[in-house]
Amino acid sequence: MSKASDGSDGPPISPIIRATRDRPISVEQLAGVFVRSGIRRPTDDLPRLQKMIEHADLFAGAWFGERLVGVARALTDFSYCCYLSDIAVDRDYQRMGIGKALIQHIRGQLSDEVTIVLVAAPEANDYYKPLGFEWVNNAWRIPRRR
Repeated sequence: MSKASDGSDGPPISPIIRATRDRPISVEQLAGVFVRSGIRRPTDDLPRLQKMIEHADLFAGAWFGERLVGVARALTDFSYCCYLSDIAVDRDYQRMGIGKALIQHIRGQLSDEVTIVLVAAPEANDYYKPLGFEWVNNAWRIPRRR
């Protein structure tokens, strides 16, 4: 890992954000980011996580050297709506703008005609407004069975 700008061994200052087509990620790397970020995902079910990778329309990773430190995963029709299903950043790399950069990367793959929707954990609600998201209270869901 490279040195921080002050010469310490802390995290480097800027990540490399890439679409996973440019640099594929493994299911183990995805599970690791989910665990280290604190997001609740089925990290012990690697076949399910593999399907999450394979069936995402857009997937971006944030890398520091060889370490995956953040991911964004989205499902979209590329013409009207996009569901941003995962934004996860390793706790050691949070508050560095990585989540914002991942969202911008996903947004850059979409036209201005596309609405981006996400479901946030209650503790993350304050994070999204400064990034341009609007609160909506007219959604419904059928919860997953497992």
